[in-house]
Amino acid sequence: MDPRLLIAVAGGVFAIACTNSAPATTSEAAPSAEPVPILSGIPAQRRSVNVTQLYNDNCAKCHGTKAEGGSAKSLVNIDKFDQKWDVPFFNTIKKGNPDWGMDEFGATHSDEEVWALVVHIRELQNKGLRDGGWRPKESGGVFTSKYGKYKVDTVVDRGQRLRLPWCLEFLPDGRMLVSERSGRLMVLKNGGVVGEVTGLPPSRELGQGGLMDVVLHPDYAKNGWVYIAVADPKKDGGNAALTKIVRGKITWNGASGRWGSQQTIFEAPQRFYTGAGIHFGGKIAFDGKGHVYFSVGERGGNMSSHKLDVPWGKVYRLNDDGSVPKDNPFPNSPFPGTWTWGHRNPQGLVVRANGEVWDTEHAPRGGDELNHLQKGGDYGWPVVCFGINYNDSPFVVPWPTADQKITMPALRWMPSIAASGLSEGNGKMFPKWKGDLFAGGLAGQTVRRLRVDGGKLVEEEELLYGRGRVRDVRTGPDGGIYVVLNDPDIIVRLSATN
Repeated sequence: MDPRLLIAVAGGVFAIACTNSAPATTSEAAPSAEPVPILSGIPAQRRSVNVTQLYNDNCAKCHGTKAEGGSAKSLVNIDKFDQKWDVPFFNTIKKGNPDWGMDEFGATHSDEEVWALVVHIRELQNKGLRDGGWRPKESGGVFTSKYGKYKVDTVVDRGQRLRLPWCLEFLPDGRMLVSERSGRLMVLKNGGVVGEVTGLPPSRELGQGGLMDVVLHPDYAKNGWVYIAVADPKKDGGNAALTKIVRGKITWNGASGRWGSQQTIFEAPQRFYTGAGIHFGGKIAFDGKGHVYFSVGERGGNMSSHKLDVPWGKVYRLNDDGSVPKDNPFPNSPFPGTWTWGHRNPQGLVVRANGEVWDTEHAPRGGDELNHLQKGGDYGWPVVCFGINYNDSPFVVPWPTADQKITMPALRWMPSIAASGLSEGNGKMFPKWKGDLFAGGLAGQTVRRLRVDGGKLVEEEELLYGRGRVRDVRTGPDGGIYVVLNDPDIIVRLSATN
């Protein structure tokens, strides 16, 4: 691994982005312990602003068009890429640096525009670091991480003709179930497709939606329940769908199976179905205490995430039979299964062995999040967000006001990795990774190891980069880290080496 990836901070070793820290008056000053962004000033200007042009016109003459430096120092170094510099960067741009002839941008630009410049700088830093070779390093097929060595094996190769595999689950006998966005649920063994589960409920392949997660009940060996998430087609036959959670049992006939005994766990009223092809969520996790958690994206509806009378942009908690737990936080809501709200598109969801619930979710351009989900929590979308609009214009700032009771992420990824898939290490193959989280990224083509403690990020390390779009990450019964890739449509495993 590139030694620049690991940074010594406050007595520990950190990678990429791992601390929240305080502002400084210039970008050369070391951050202190608590971030205090300098907010307020001129109101947001609702005009067309191209962030790239804004940077090139005002910043590139000193910092370079690629942030490589000029009269000012290069920003393309791994320390300045850490999220601890978010607030110092923002404050310095806003207030300026007279000693270096840097104007006070806050006098003429809104906070949203100032923050958008920070996002653009983060994009330039990432590209510069990647172009400079920043990625996990291997020698002879062996990777070296902080806690040991590992290799990457292909478990299911191209020849099996998987088509956009979405999620992976392990059966007790060693076989695997792999869902495909098109609606197929394939059965795999010894690296090959050996069968298919037929009779599944209908699903609509609509943009990002289709057949999504597949998860066994924790007591599957006793009760046989399998839970799946589908983009459920609207009953009027139109091109609309919404995330639905069902459970059923598979009757096996050799290597193939037939779905049956279906029960609906969650289904929203038809008026909430939409033809949007984005943000279905569709992840499922169990806590081992009789509860099932699942995510429903905001379907492009933005402010709907902050409405308790709509189903979008939520993470739900129900009893495993679909009934509502008595201790849920919003019992009088039309959707009393709501556990947390203010989400955009959660595509990673896990309940840790210690009972903590974590998710990863997509922001727009920049600012994907790792969140510790707590009962009744508001996670901010779209009131606060670390990203900007896809059209290269400013959006909002990432910090709530004093009266906004918003829970902030433990980690934000800038630029976005397109977070997808989240699992916890069980320690069987990698004892020193036990309890760590493993998060995937589609556009980022990445798998990150995340160590959390007390709801906060302690450490991050990149384990995989550039093998394909990471659709799902699962910890296998053997302790290996299994990764479902799109383009190419294969499955690989991170396994320990001696």
